[in-house]
Amino acid sequence: MPFRYDKLFALLKERGISTYKIRKENLISQAALTKMKNGEGNIDTRTLERLCELLHCQPGDLMEYVKEGDEVNDI
Repeated sequence: MPFRYDKLFALLKERGISTYKIRKENLISQAALTKMKNGEGNIDTRTLERLCELLHCQPGDLMEYVKEGDEVNDI
């Protein structure tokens, strides 16, 4: 998948927001979180909107585009 969400998980950690809290408050589903962690599947723009609202940020603060074949897990 050409999008990587390492920025999202770093931002959540920085702000002290757990993925449990996000799921408990029904902000996004467990399936969406799993997809983001594993870099699989498509993420709905409504999911990104909810995260941006929660974190007071822009989509580029949550994810980055990675050209196919250039994926590196060293962020």
